[in-house]
Amino acid sequence: MAEKEIIVDVFNPIEIFGVNDAHVEILRKHFPKLKIIVRGENIKLIGDDEEIVNFENKLGDIIKYYDKFGNISAENITDILDNIKDIGDAGSENNPSILLHGRNGLIIKAKTPNQVKMVESITKNDMLFAVGPAGTGKTYTAVGCAVKALKNKEVRRIVLTRPAVEAGENLGFLPGDLKDKLDPYLQPLYDALWDMLPAQKLDGYIEDGIIEIAPLAFMRGRTLDNAFVILDEGQNATINQMKMFLTRMGKNAKFIITGDITQVDLPRNQKSGLIHSLEILKDIDGLDIIMLDERDVIRHRLVSKIINAYSKAEPV
Repeated sequence: MAEKEIIVDVFNPIEIFGVNDAHVEILRKHFPKLKIIVRGENIKLIGDDEEIVNFENKLGDIIKYYDKFGNISAENITDILDNIKDIGDAGSENNPSILLHGRNGLIIKAKTPNQVKMVESITKNDMLFAVGPAGTGKTYTAVGCAVKALKNKEVRRIVLTRPAVEAGENLGFLPGDLKDKLDPYLQPLYDALWDMLPAQKLDGYIEDGIIEIAPLAFMRGRTLDNAFVILDEGQNATINQMKMFLTRMGKNAKFIITGDITQVDLPRNQKSGLIHSLEILKDIDGLDIIMLDERDVIRHRLVSKIINAYSKAEPV
């Protein structure tokens, strides 16, 4: 008789074990020769070496399925144990445009040629500028790349940031403390993450600092190692803020800067740090720039027409 203890390395082991260990009972029926004891996030196995190895392999497949799709049912587990369901069913390994599977199996993928270029570029380069009008999927694709890198353990954390610049509104008149005032500016980042991670896992990542969402000013004085960092709405960073942000890059870091150079909310006497950086950094090796346009818009069909009309209109 051999003994083996396994730690189930997922944020919420109940998802794997099932409510009242319902999924564990399926495992016990499939492996009747093993004694399976569950305590917390640990599984203790007592039985023959060969059976223990078989159990580990199947448990690994179950965890991979859960990591990919964000949930797993008793039926899914039975199919995996009976070799009916393949972990690669959704074909993401053969389709580079698919980034990951989000909440309830939602497929997060690059949907346009320029979004695919973003995904390909950030795998080859450590810094990427993705520039284009609203609705072109810049932020969503960037966050998808970040979550994929975190899930694949290519980085240890994600840092998402935005300049807290008032676009005609006044921060001081918003109710609440500093966090309450700033959260509306950061909400698009929360929205993207909400699609990609189960709510409890997302809350846990934020609470543990694995995912950090903060205003750009909070980046000063830091070195960001082993991190996937996204600066959203980069057109509203000043030249000094952009320089400060870009020089935060540490070891094993990936940076994506997104923005729309037609929607700068800075005072008229201040040049956008994004526009300035595009001018002076374009020839640096290891840094890429991708320009998205109305053809990449994935919102309502009218949005691309509206963007096109504004681009032709005289500036106000």
